[in-house]
Amino acid sequence: MAPSNADAWPELPYAAWKDTCDTLHLWTQIVGKIRLVQTPWLNHSWHVTLYVTARGLTTSPIPYRERAFQIDFDFVDHVLWVRTSEGSFRRLPLAPMPVVQFYADLIAAMAELGLDARIRTMPCEIADCIPFDQDFSHVAYDGDYARRFWRVLVSTHEVLAHFRTAFLGKASPVHFFWGSFDLAVTRFSGRPAPRHPGGVPHLPDAVAREAYSHEVSSAGFWPGGGGPIDYPAFYSYVYPAPEGFAGASVRPAEAFFSRELGEFILPYDVARAAPDPGRALMDFLQSTYEAAAELGRWDRAALDCPLGEPGRPRLVR
Repeated sequence: MAPSNADAWPELPYAAWKDTCDTLHLWTQIVGKIRLVQTPWLNHSWHVTLYVTARGLTTSPIPYRERAFQIDFDFVDHVLWVRTSEGSFRRLPLAPMPVVQFYADLIAAMAELGLDARIRTMPCEIADCIPFDQDFSHVAYDGDYARRFWRVLVSTHEVLAHFRTAFLGKASPVHFFWGSFDLAVTRFSGRPAPRHPGGVPHLPDAVAREAYSHEVSSAGFWPGGGGPIDYPAFYSYVYPAPEGFAGASVRPAEAFFSRELGEFILPYDVARAAPDPGRALMDFLQSTYEAAAELGRWDRAALDCPLGEPGRPRLVR
């Protein structure tokens, strides 16, 4: 039986799970940094991301000398799994605990599996942060809200993945960035972009400049917190922003341009309340991309195509 809107798009009020969100953000950073130090650099930092699964988030297989390992967050049974290609594994509970304990337990579990997991312990993209091995202040983990967050990611992933099929140019996978704690997909015009100014907290300018080395239209989901948006929302932005982008007409009508963020915002609760939340999100994605591509003079004739359909090869003329 297909899930109802309430199941597929559950309530996720940021204030109700802020502490859990903050703790989970830091836990995903620890796991993401383990992938970072073991994986060759890929354009736009695509090598560091996590991916949505049917139970949570995963690193996907990480090469390690003559073998491989993988780390999975399971938000159904609330377990962190570390598995190796040899069949060995360690299982850590996801439960209220300080970040310093999560970090120590994970590093110890990996050492038992013969995996060296030394990382820089300073979080990325978070102002006024605490190193993982000194953080006793972030301790919350509400399993119900962690599961709700994952369920939103699953539903959002489905729409973003379908949206991705309507583009023939270079496009990112649908992936989860643990630095900014958001699920995103990005399209590229194919043209180089102006030098990015950098300035992201605890992120080398060289990383930001490589990530935005080419023109992008990017969209995704963020659970909220900090700045002018203290609620979950879908976002869409373009870099560099063409003249007139902030004033573009987009759908649904409740979507708006945040001048503080420089992005279009569709509040999650607006999409969730729609008769078809997935359709509302797709309208937002498509209309903001069209505004970016038209005003930015992308070669849409060469880049755009119809949405993909299951089991049907794309028609080549």
